[in-house]
Amino acid sequence: MAADPKPEEISHPPMDQLQGLEYCIDSNPSWGESIALGFQHYILALGTAVMIPSFLVPLMGGNHGDKVRVVQTLLFVEGINTLLQTLFGTRLPTVIGGSYAFMVPIVSIIHDPSLTSIPDDHLRFLSTMRAVQGALIVSSSIQIILGYSQLWAICSRFFSPIGMVPVIALVGFGLFDRGFPVTGRCVEIGIPMLILFITCSQYLKGFQTKQLPILERFALLISITVIWAYAHLLTASGAYKHRPEITQINCRTDKAYLISSAPWIKIPYPLQWGAPTFDAGHCFGMMAAVFVSLIESTGAYKAASRLASATPPPAHVLSRGIGWQGIGILLDGLFGTLTGSTVSVENIGLLGSTRVGSRRVIQISAGFMIFFSILGKFGALFASIPFPIFGAVYCVLFGLVASVGLSFLQFTNMNSMRNLFITGVAFFLGLSVPEYFREYTSKAYHGPAHTRAGWFNDFLNTIFFSSPTVALIVAVFLDNTLDYKDSARDRGMPWWVKFRTFKGDSRNEEFYTLPFNLNRFFPPS
Repeated sequence: MAADPKPEEISHPPMDQLQGLEYCIDSNPSWGESIALGFQHYILALGTAVMIPSFLVPLMGGNHGDKVRVVQTLLFVEGINTLLQTLFGTRLPTVIGGSYAFMVPIVSIIHDPSLTSIPDDHLRFLSTMRAVQGALIVSSSIQIILGYSQLWAICSRFFSPIGMVPVIALVGFGLFDRGFPVTGRCVEIGIPMLILFITCSQYLKGFQTKQLPILERFALLISITVIWAYAHLLTASGAYKHRPEITQINCRTDKAYLISSAPWIKIPYPLQWGAPTFDAGHCFGMMAAVFVSLIESTGAYKAASRLASATPPPAHVLSRGIGWQGIGILLDGLFGTLTGSTVSVENIGLLGSTRVGSRRVIQISAGFMIFFSILGKFGALFASIPFPIFGAVYCVLFGLVASVGLSFLQFTNMNSMRNLFITGVAFFLGLSVPEYFREYTSKAYHGPAHTRAGWFNDFLNTIFFSSPTVALIVAVFLDNTLDYKDSARDRGMPWWVKFRTFKGDSRNEEFYTLPFNLNRFFPPS
């Protein structure tokens, strides 16, 4: 009879830092490899940077030329914000990109009667853009104040590993409608992309050239190049000639009208669309989106710290990052990017799939964003990659970020009924409530909150459209009210406590100290 397995053979000890990464936050690959990896992050960030303006600009009455300018402005400001965040913010390897959280208030501004009544399309586009800019400028103050006053650091004392698991996991899972539903719009390029990306990054990761696992490291670039060429071949051979318009837009490589409309060189500058206009109702609605972006980023920073093989960011570092993100939203408003900023979830997933969590790589990708947003034609060439190709990559990368969220369960007791209840209910409501809001909106053309006060509707609809926000409200409330006094160990607090303060763990200094000796002026708390 076989002997009973020893306990250590069954369970795995919890680990502060994720093992198995080739490069952590402050170790760097060679310059050549870093530049190639930075370019890969830039290509990935293009997906969201093109999708958001492609949806919003036509609603505002803008033409293809306006769309290209908005995409270039968004990329330019993304590059600046990413540099600021990696140098002075949390210093985690995160790309700061456009956010879908701002869609609800922005669409509400677009449908404002005072703007829809403008007969001239171009004038309507400019007026709407200025209204969005005004709302972004005012509402950015929420993150700036909560971040720099360290109020968010105080709020984060109520977070525990069990309360954060649903939030971080839903930062990935909550974007499920950006994954396969986008891939399925053009199955003949979406599915091959999904299969090729998984094959290169996982099954062929042992393939090495000069000690470099080239297929694992550059799976995204290789598979996008192959499938994009294949999509181009289908387009050129006339495979879509007699297909419906919607199929052509999703599958063809020449339907984005970006390259023809793009200028050769154009440098975006503040107030390029004219002076922003301010309306109290618009600002209130936008404040909810800024709050949602704050919560989504909090979850995303914690996921990024794990995939960069760092310790969880201390409260004051997280708060500092949120402050800089507020400045990012202020820049979005000044330049006119048509959306606010948040941490790009897909780029965090790419840290995991390449196993390179290096900060330098992300800073190089920010350089690419700025460079290609000024050189219009070249940037537009890359930006015309069909969306189903991005959708396929999102299926893998959003899932990876979500599983990083689940990995925080190792610090909690999952044999506790209380913990099972909190995790399950927060997860379920975090997926179910936004789905109800989405379904209701698609049928009724307005959200479930539909009163005479437009700003109030925008506020509620924006908050409940976001999975991580609903999960945070439910999980943190339950976690801090259900017999929390006796369950500190079950919640994972003994492990979590040492990462709350900068001095709590000696590794924090290595990961989160400011550059250029700035810690002398801003001593960590």
